[in-house]
Amino acid sequence: MLAEVLAFLIQTLGNVMTFAFLLRFVMQVLRVPFSNPFAQFVVAITDFAVRPLRRLIRGWGGLDWASLLLAWSMVFLVTICLRWLGGFPFALAGLGVWPALAGLAVVELIKLAIYLLIGLVVIRAVLSWVNPYSPLSPVIYPLTEPFLRPLRQILPHMGGVDLSPLVLILLGQLVIMVPVALLEGALRSLY
Repeated sequence: MLAEVLAFLIQTLGNVMTFAFLLRFVMQVLRVPFSNPFAQFVVAITDFAVRPLRRLIRGWGGLDWASLLLAWSMVFLVTICLRWLGGFPFALAGLGVWPALAGLAVVELIKLAIYLLIGLVVIRAVLSWVNPYSPLSPVIYPLTEPFLRPLRQILPHMGGVDLSPLVLILLGQLVIMVPVALLEGALRSLY
């Protein structure tokens, strides 16, 4: 029971920090204004790790690679901790297990990025009904618009109702269920 509680805490805290690192990376890629209080919060909780790592890993191509590497590192660490708590025999597995675990961390990072997008779309939909001028809107809208705009161009107009968030959520779930699940299964078979 103690191992389950510890696994829950490790996974929850690890996912929260991974979401923060991913948000920082994506906000920089999509040029979200960092003057917003929510954006400043994301920067504040990730600065302790991003700033020192930026001295070693410079931005390349206008991207904040330090934030993305930290997101992957957090998922990799959580993956190792959960396997260790589950009794995985690291000593007997050999060195061949580490590339598979690193690949599994990439797959988990992709899943978390899709879940983050789905969560942001849900928040955007709720904000559009409740308070479209919320302080979160200047952050949420630029993060979701590049994914919703192409769908709006494809979907027919339905009496003023925007179905693109629903379609994006369904597409995100399908991506997780089919290609990501197949890739995860292939990587799990390696160890």
